[in-house]
Amino acid sequence: MIRAIVTDIEGTTSDIRFVHQVLFPFARKHLEPWLTRHQHEALIAHSLDDLRQELGQPQASQAELITALYAFMDQDRKSPALKALQGMIWRDGYLNGDFTGDLYADVPPALRAWQQRDIILCVYSSGSVAAQKLLFGYSDAGDLTGLFSHWFDTHVGGKREVTSYRNIQQQLGLPPQELLFLSDIHQELDAARSAGWHTLQLVRDQPDTGSTHRQVASFAEINPELLPI
Repeated sequence: MIRAIVTDIEGTTSDIRFVHQVLFPFARKHLEPWLTRHQHEALIAHSLDDLRQELGQPQASQAELITALYAFMDQDRKSPALKALQGMIWRDGYLNGDFTGDLYADVPPALRAWQQRDIILCVYSSGSVAAQKLLFGYSDAGDLTGLFSHWFDTHVGGKREVTSYRNIQQQLGLPPQELLFLSDIHQELDAARSAGWHTLQLVRDQPDTGSTHRQVASFAEINPELLPI
């Protein structure tokens, strides 16, 4: 019996193009002027200090940090400091109405139905927890944050690492056979399955021929009560 569902975001609940064509360009465009305005605020200063530690350059100037952040963006590096700063920049975009959180139409009704069946819902994404909550809080379908009980980012580990799913399982306090992970990336699903989880792969466009996981095209095809498969 599945008691908790943990879902990825990009390519799973949300079109990957929203992240790459809306969120990432917005953060890149506003990064330098935004940091100039907010650099002395405690939360931003803390993230910049985290970035200095990540770079191994404790005396790095703001100009050097900005150069590093642009380089991390180009590399799509899963930098905790970058993710935190991006999330804060996106928050301004959501609050100002520059965009809303993109969700596939099949996602909100499925989430609501699962919650009504007392299934614990969680998010696990490489984006920061703050960014996750913004996407679901300012989504096309309204504020959905109340549907979720737990939020996980790379502070629990990388999404292709088995230990990450063991860490999540320990925090949820449930046996792995009662957990289901949803993602569009089969390497992430491989790690979850190695940790004893059930897995389903979302293939929104075309099947993944390199995957050994059961594949579905939408959340509407998922019935947790039919698992284990």
